Amino acid sequence: MSRRLLQLVMPVTPDRRMFRIHDPAVDPDAPGGPLPPIGVLISTNREQLWVGSLQQDIDVRVVLEEWDSAPPPCGDAWDEEAKGSIYLRGQLTIDMGGAGKAVRGLRLTGGVGDYAVRVYASNRAEVTRRYAELFDRHRNPLSDDFQHEKRALEGLERYLVQLWRESLTVPGGFSPDLRRR
Repeated sequence: MSRRLLQLVMPVTPDRRMFRIHDPAVDPDAPGGPLPPIGVLISTNREQLWVGSLQQDIDVRVVLEEWDSAPPPCGDAWDEEAKGSIYLRGQLTIDMGGAGKAVRGLRLTGGVGDYAVRVYASNRAEVTRRYAELFDRHRNPLSDDFQHEKRALEGLERYLVQLWRESLTVPGGFSPDLRRR
C-alpha cells in the first residue's frame, strides 16, 4: 500500500497560462523545452513538466504530493487527469515564470531518478467563465467591486500534482539497492 510522504498546498500564479515543475538546475526557458500545453493539461520532456492553466490573472491552488509508490487514483473528484514522467536530481522547483518561484529546491525523499507524475485539475472552465462574466458586470477592472469579486475566484481553479519514484527493479527481479550476500 502506498503512503504519502509530503504534501504542500500553495497558491500559484500561472505565467503565460502555465506553471512549470522541474529540477532546480534546469532553465525552463532554455531551448529544447516542452511545447506549451495549449489545449492539453500537461506537456513534458525528460526534465520538465509544464501544467496548462486557463488563468494568467488569477491565482490557482496547487497541491503537491510525493508518494512512496503509485497512489490510488482519485476517481471522479477531478475534471481532468494527465500522466507523465520527469527526471529529478532529488529536488524540484515550481516555477511561475515572471512571478518567480512558488517552491525552489524542495528536497524529495525519493532522491535522484525518474518520477512518475499524475496531474489532476478542476474548475478550469468554471473560473474562465466567471472571470469573463466579471467584465460584463463591471466595466472598470480597477473598481473595488471588480477586485473583490476577482479575489473570490482565486484558488477556485485547482490542481493536484502527485509524484513518486518509478520502480528501481531491474530485469532479473531484484532491486539494485539491495546487496546480495
